[in-house]
Amino acid sequence: MRPARALAALLAVGVAAGCSAPPADAPAPVPAAVVSGSGFYVDPDTAAAGQASRWEAEGRTEDAALIRRISGQPFPLWVTGDAEQVRAQAAEYVGRAAAAGARPLLVAYNIPHRDCGSFSGGGAPDGDYYRSWVAALSLALDGSGATVILEPDAVPHELSGCVDGELRDERYELLGAAIDELTAAGATVYLDAGNPGFISDPDALAGALERSGVDRADGFSLNVANFRTTEENIAFGTAISERLDGARFVVDTSRNGAGAPPEEDIDGAPSFCNPPGRALGAAPTLDAGHPLVDALLWVKRPGESDGACRPGEPEAGQWYPDYALGLAERAAG
Repeated sequence: MRPARALAALLAVGVAAGCSAPPADAPAPVPAAVVSGSGFYVDPDTAAAGQASRWEAEGRTEDAALIRRISGQPFPLWVTGDAEQVRAQAAEYVGRAAAAGARPLLVAYNIPHRDCGSFSGGGAPDGDYYRSWVAALSLALDGSGATVILEPDAVPHELSGCVDGELRDERYELLGAAIDELTAAGATVYLDAGNPGFISDPDALAGALERSGVDRADGFSLNVANFRTTEENIAFGTAISERLDGARFVVDTSRNGAGAPPEEDIDGAPSFCNPPGRALGAAPTLDAGHPLVDALLWVKRPGESDGACRPGEPEAGQWYPDYALGLAERAAG
């Protein structure tokens, strides 16, 4: 495991910036360049920010204020396109973050056989392309001090059976090589480990993380795009960490304010896909109150669809304004 520098340097950034997200009961418009209290970049050019502006112009001021609970927080750029697109997109994003004096936060999501062909299926066509893709991303991030969440669910899928045999063995190699490439560019890297409701065996997960190179990363991530409570994830992450010589981790709290739904299926679709009744979780912070947790982050971009799971729901990654509004309405505070 790399030295526990992880996100500590951002504490100084947050103090120096002297600003934090506006209180939930008095949100303010997002300015052109913002450093959050966590030190991560708050991108003013998001679907959430645009929605808030449109609704305010239409006189829906209360709804606009609720959506600013989302747009006023840092969440990552998800990079998924072809190598040249990713290089250009990531470089532009990193440049804007640097101009704001903030740290870029990204998700690398392009592993071959991504999501095992489910709602977010796709990814690089083969391992050789993926290596070139990671190289292009690393070039764009070089020296930026970016934080990268690496390949959500890729490691749990090694254990679920949908990536098996030679494909599984190749995935170990691809993830380990990606960690090496990204950390060589100065990035802080967290290899994703799913959530307590997916692969719930900490021994199996720890073994798969080891085979995928987590010892060369800064740690692992939990709960990306899921709804499990922070307490559940910390307990689960601690159990994994104990098997990885004290590895550190981060938790996605973007939509876990109401916890996970109790049902496995809702209206004919899996309950992990746009489940009703969910809420925004704790705001991103580097002060998670636990010695093994480097940060609470909003890794999933709140308000973006998990997939076209039910009639009328947008494709994965598309903005879903009614769902976003519900998340904000039910958030604590």
